[in-house]
Amino acid sequence: MFKNYLLTAYKVFMRRKLFTAINLLCIVLTLVVLMVVTAMLENAFYPSGVEGKSNRFLQVMPVRMESLDKTRTSTSPLGYRIIDKYLKPLKSVELVSAVTITSTVAVYQEGRVTELQMRRADANYWRILDFTLLAGRLTTADDDDKGRFVIVINQSSARKLFGQADAVGKTISVSGQKFEVVGVVKDELHINAFSDLWAPITTFPSTEYREQLSGEFTALLLGKSPADLPLIQQEVQMVAKSVQASDPKAWGRVYFWADSKLDAIARTTIGDPDKENSGAGILLGTVAGVMLVFMMLPALNLVNLNTGRILERSSEIGVRKAFGATSAQLVFQLIIENVLLCLAGGIIGLLCAKGVLVWLEHSGLIPSMKIDMNFAVLCYGLLLTLVFGLLSGVLPAWKMSRLDPVHALKGAI
Repeated sequence: MFKNYLLTAYKVFMRRKLFTAINLLCIVLTLVVLMVVTAMLENAFYPSGVEGKSNRFLQVMPVRMESLDKTRTSTSPLGYRIIDKYLKPLKSVELVSAVTITSTVAVYQEGRVTELQMRRADANYWRILDFTLLAGRLTTADDDDKGRFVIVINQSSARKLFGQADAVGKTISVSGQKFEVVGVVKDELHINAFSDLWAPITTFPSTEYREQLSGEFTALLLGKSPADLPLIQQEVQMVAKSVQASDPKAWGRVYFWADSKLDAIARTTIGDPDKENSGAGILLGTVAGVMLVFMMLPALNLVNLNTGRILERSSEIGVRKAFGATSAQLVFQLIIENVLLCLAGGIIGLLCAKGVLVWLEHSGLIPSMKIDMNFAVLCYGLLLTLVFGLLSGVLPAWKMSRLDPVHALKGAI
C-alpha cells in the first residue's frame, strides 16, 4: 500500500511540473533560512572546535552584590580574589582558569598604532580551550609564576603587525608595556576564545587585582566528565554563600552562578540575574516559537496551493471513496505526498544552507565565523522539514477527505 502511495505521489508531481517547482521553491527558501539560523544557534549554544569541551566546562561570569537593606545591587565581572580563594579549591573541578574579558588596547609597532582586543589569561586557559597553534608556543604556568612579558597573538593580528614575516620572537608595545610574541593561534569567534592578544595575568601593571571581588575576570571550570557539572554547580552555589564583601557594612549578600554556554547566554539576555534559573528554557521556547511562526507564513501559502492541487483530483477522490476508501486512508495518502515534497525540498535546502554557510565563512561579513553542518543540525533540518510538511498538508488533506463521493465525482466541492 505504501509503495502505491509513493508511485501515486510521483505521478502527481510529474503531472504538474511547474506547480511542483513553485512548491519546492517555497519550501527550499523557508528551510534554508531556518537551517542557517539553526546551525548558528547550535554553534553558539553547543560549540565545537576551540570550545569543543563545552559539554564539560562551566563559566562564572558576573558577581552580584546586594546591599544590607536590599535596596541596591551591583553587578560586575568577577574579581580575581573570588577565583583564587573560592573557586580554585573546589574538589569536583579538574581545572580552573582565570581569564579577563576583552579590552581594547593600542599596539605600537614600527611607528604604527593598531587597536586590538586583548585578554590576560593563566596557563589553564590554554588547557581548557582547544586553540589551533600555528607557530611558536602557548604561555605556560612558568610564565605566570615568573611574570614573563610574553604574548600570544592570533593569525590576523600577526598579519596586521608583521605582514608575511614570522611573528614569533618579535617584540610589540602594548599600552606602554613591551611583550615578546611567543605564539600565533588561529582566529576564533567564540565568546570565551575571541581576542587578538593573550598575555599572562601576572603582567598586570599592579597587583591590586589579586584582592578584588569584582573586576574584569571570567572563570572557566572544567569537570572530569559532563556528569560532574551539576555537582560543580552545587558547590559553586555553596561557596558563593561564604563570600564576604570587601565592605560588609555596605554590601550583604554576594552571589554568582556557574553556567553552561546556553545558560550563560540566556542569563545575559532574558534571564534574571537574581535567580538560580538562567532562563534557558524560556530562551529555547522563544526560539522555537519564532521558528514556528516563521514557518506558518509560507505554510499558509502552501495550504492554498495544496488545496488547489487537490481540487483537481476531486474525481479521483470521489472514485476512491465510492470503492470504500476511508477518510483516514485519504488523509494519510495526501499527507504522505506533501511530506515527500517537503523532504525533497529539505534535501535541496540542506545543500543550499551548506552553501550559504560556506559563503558566509569566506565572505568576511562575520569575521572568523566557522559553522559546520553537523549531525545535530541535520536532525533539526529533518525535523523542521517534517513539521513544515505536516503544517502545510494536514488541513487540505482533511478538508478533501470529507468530500461527499457524489459531489466529488461531479467535480463539485
